[in-house]
Formats: sequence, structure tokens, C-alpha cells
Amino acid sequence: MATKRSLVVAAGLGVDAYVHWHLAPGFDGVTGTASPQISQGQLFRVETVLALIAMVLVVVTRRRLAAMVALLIAAGGLGAVLLFAYVDVGGWGPLPKMYDPFWYPEKIISAVAEAVAALGAFWLLVMPPEGHLARAEKPW
Repeated sequence: MATKRSLVVAAGLGVDAYVHWHLAPGFDGVTGTASPQISQGQLFRVETVLALIAMVLVVVTRRRLAAMVALLIAAGGLGAVLLFAYVDVGGWGPLPKMYDPFWYPEKIISAVAEAVAALGAFWLLVMPPEGHLARAEKPW
């Protein structure tokens, strides 16, 4: 059974996945200049799949590896949205120029969800499992 902490991480990843899936079609036209061209919509779909995989791992396995995967996916997504909101990095070959300084509701929701998931996953990594100390004190 999933713990409350792992459910918080899963919820953050789920919201992140939903928002990226919802926004992806609107960003299909933003493509790189080199061949093969990769669209920002395709990258959003990749983020969706990775977030869903991490979400399932956290809920089903309850292992440190799952928490590390969730932390990497959530923190990576948050880092990307912050980077491309404040720095015009430009395009990199097949990757599109993704600079977007505007904060619209979906972007804010996604960033908050990624932050919650990243912090929750970090907490899963550094804190002992719920009930761990209580079990350790029992003689049997």
C-alpha cells in the first residue's frame, strides 16, 4: 500500500503529466532547425510519459530507486521550465528554441506540481519509511 508521502509525489507527477499532455498539441509547431526536427510538443509528450512512469514506480514499488527516478523527473522538469522562462538559451540543432517568459495558469500549475513532486521525492529519499521506527522498537 502506498504511503501518504508517496501519494503526494504521485499526485504531483500526475498533474505534471496531465498538463504537459494537454499543452503538447499547441506546441507541435515549435521545432528545431536541424534535421531531424524535434517539436516542443514532442518533448512535452516525453515529459508526460516519464512522469507517468515515475508516478507508477513510486506508488507500486515504494523503493528508493523509484524516489530517485521521481526526483530526477520532477526536478528536471522544474529546472527546464525555470530555465526557459528566464533565460533565452536558443535552439540546439534539432531541439527548438523554447524561451517562454510568460507565466500562464497551466505553466504555473505544472511548475508547482513539479516542485511538490520533487520535494516529496527528496523527502522519501532522506526520511525513513513511515512506521519504520515503531517497527524497529518492537522485539519481534
